[in-house]
Amino acid sequence: MRVPLDWLREYAEVPAGTTGTQVAADLVRVGLEEEGLHGGDVQGPLVVGRVLEMTPEPQKNGKTINWCQVDVGDANGTGEPQGIVCGAHNFAAGDLVVVILPGGVLPGNFEISARKTYGHVSAGMICSSLELGLGEDHDGIIVLTDWLGAGAQDLTPGKDAIALLGLDRETVEVNVTPDRGYCFSLRGIAREFSHSTGVAYRDPALVRVVDGQEQPLTAPAATPEGFGVELQDEAPLDGTPGCDRFVTRIVRGLDPQAPTPAWMATRLTEAGMRPISLAVDISNYVMLALGQPTHAYDLHKVTGPIVVRRARAGERLTTLDDVERTLDPEDLLITDDGETVLGIAGVMGGASSEVSETTTDVLIEAAHFDPKTVARTSRRHRLSSEASKRFERGVDPELAPQAAQLMVELMVELGGGSADPAVTDAGQVSAPESITFDPTMPTRYVGVDYSTDRVREILEIIGCSVTPGSDDTLTVTPPSWRPDLLTGPDLVEEVARIDGYDKIPSLLPTAPGGRGLTHAQRVRRTVAAALAGQGLDEVLTYPFVGDSRFDDLGLSADDQRRHAVRLANPLSDEAPLMRTELLQTLPDAVRRNLGRGAKDVALFEIDTVTLPDLARKAPVPGVGVRPDDGVLEEIRAAVPHQPLHVAMVATGQTERAGWWGAGRTTDVTDVVGWAHAVCDALGVSVERRQTEREPFHPGRCVELALPDGTTVGWAGELHPKVVKALGVPERTVAAELDLDVLIVASDRRAQGQPMSNHPPAGSDIALTVSRSVSFGDLLESVRAGAGDLLESVRLFDAYRGDQIGDDQQSLAFHLTFRAADRTLKTEEVNAARDAAVARAAKDHGAVQR
Repeated sequence: MRVPLDWLREYAEVPAGTTGTQVAADLVRVGLEEEGLHGGDVQGPLVVGRVLEMTPEPQKNGKTINWCQVDVGDANGTGEPQGIVCGAHNFAAGDLVVVILPGGVLPGNFEISARKTYGHVSAGMICSSLELGLGEDHDGIIVLTDWLGAGAQDLTPGKDAIALLGLDRETVEVNVTPDRGYCFSLRGIAREFSHSTGVAYRDPALVRVVDGQEQPLTAPAATPEGFGVELQDEAPLDGTPGCDRFVTRIVRGLDPQAPTPAWMATRLTEAGMRPISLAVDISNYVMLALGQPTHAYDLHKVTGPIVVRRARAGERLTTLDDVERTLDPEDLLITDDGETVLGIAGVMGGASSEVSETTTDVLIEAAHFDPKTVARTSRRHRLSSEASKRFERGVDPELAPQAAQLMVELMVELGGGSADPAVTDAGQVSAPESITFDPTMPTRYVGVDYSTDRVREILEIIGCSVTPGSDDTLTVTPPSWRPDLLTGPDLVEEVARIDGYDKIPSLLPTAPGGRGLTHAQRVRRTVAAALAGQGLDEVLTYPFVGDSRFDDLGLSADDQRRHAVRLANPLSDEAPLMRTELLQTLPDAVRRNLGRGAKDVALFEIDTVTLPDLARKAPVPGVGVRPDDGVLEEIRAAVPHQPLHVAMVATGQTERAGWWGAGRTTDVTDVVGWAHAVCDALGVSVERRQTEREPFHPGRCVELALPDGTTVGWAGELHPKVVKALGVPERTVAAELDLDVLIVASDRRAQGQPMSNHPPAGSDIALTVSRSVSFGDLLESVRAGAGDLLESVRLFDAYRGDQIGDDQQSLAFHLTFRAADRTLKTEEVNAARDAAVARAAKDHGAVQR
């Protein structure tokens, strides 16, 4: 919300000389966050210019610039046109524009000088609203006839544009939080400034200032002959009607050529809105002043009565932004006689009944709509408007008659019209509910000693009605403009805010004794440290994928991994699904690093995947009341399983080449080793077995499983078709493990064994076995045969050559024996060694060399 200081002074007695910085600080004191300061930082010469000639010139880079001759009057000291290069295309010869000449300074201390560009010397710049700090539009420059409407008729080249656009005055921009919707208006901001500084406040809903004199703003009572209005909400959300008040007034005989006065156009511009026409500008002015959105219809395009109802299936509407929209049965509509749709209530009007340059008779609407209805409709159609921003945060239901009256008075004064005496005020607004409030609660909650009198004073300052209740309590009725005040803690916050946050002592609470990390947290850290120690880099990827990714990975049509949760409102329509494996998104990070020049990439990610249970459907209860325990249990049961996984992908060299010799390319043995490193770090024993599983190469994939057969994960080389589809290099390797399985498997207590102080005894054996016997299987047989005296066993040599058969291999082991209570004798060591050899011979046909 942009707050022009000159406008703020009309409603609050802002002391003379007060700067925007001071006003922002005063508003921060009562909890309104400063978003920015605007105005006062543009230095001239900034003038009105008229485009005399405009020559498009295509450039080699494909861009087309315009070489313009611009009349700036005598502002350049010569009276000659200025040659200016401009890249925008939203203007034409004859248009009035805003020109900053050499020597001027734009916001951000950006100095303008004559400079050579695109083969011309550009003597200045034609400005956009973004460059002047008036808005966010950088697509085109300001065309003053569009920007100021009829107010631009009397402009001449060379006229000072700083004062014209209000750039010599300061505007404070405030970030309005969802619970402070009343601050989406000058009325609310002025009230908060008064709370912060104690200056006098003038409510614009009750008083107008005309020519320096205060005049009461009094809305007449409703009359029977007013314009017909029917509220027919047959499907209210959570029992709350979509519209509980609808006020209409009629003004006839407007001069369709009447211009918006300069003072109003300036205020709208400073507040960030573009002047359009008198009727529309008055509507926007009233909304900014009071916070009550209004709408003006061309009376000749509406037959009546106005009927407010929910949309019917298949209804469509072209809104004022020229977009045709298909309406939803939850949408609340403004209709003509219940048939022709005039607009989406609280969001945007329709194009069929908008006022035009020929409109002379206007039907004024000021209504109060349900915040939830407006918010849902706005998000459903992805249509956010100034009206919807206010309605969904809560508009004062008592404002509608006053806003309509202010519109009537301004249209009569500025447009030369006359108001019909008939007034319609349909519907009935519920009074705010009272709160039984303990005046000691602020002291107990905040830690500052607030007296009962001070608590009552503050609540009355913010507009509450306070009366003594029973048992030393207060009965507090919030004002109509504060729908956020519902409970005692809400009132506590107001007491602390108005009395001053700076009075609350800054005392750090005593930290409770912690219990350390959970086992799952320790596992996650251990795994990350283990993989980082192996040389991999950790990354995080977005968990969203598209259907095409399953095809890229070669998943069969009936693969369970294709059954993914589909998002109702995805960030990207190309990725509407939640991933079911980390390997569905991790290759994107590899490809991105390769694209940025990296050659050797080894990445890992630890995160959750989403595995839905297609047999379970979550109920969708209403939002008005708390679902019962049974419904909540169904919702919890339908939440998809989200196990924690770790995945690795690598390509390039794992041992880099250099003066020390040739490097080594990452292969399947590396990724299998990393998977084992994860399990070893957690003290979990796993077995490997060759298998086939997409997206891995069928001959280069292993499954890792616990001794009981529970699958831990898979590791291997990606299939050649998969690496081509993913855009990663050939022979890329990958692995994915289920950390939830490893967390359970590693969650056990290990009994520590006392260390023996007796000396170890060593013995070596060399066993000849078939090449089909794996090292791991032979090692387990040696361990089992050696018995309890074996402390460790280590492979120190492997031989294949002409001294043994072509289909044989010789594996040499060093065995270390130790007893806890004695020094071992040679006979004991030899017996244990011989038992190990015998077990290997029995299991694998091993022969000792």
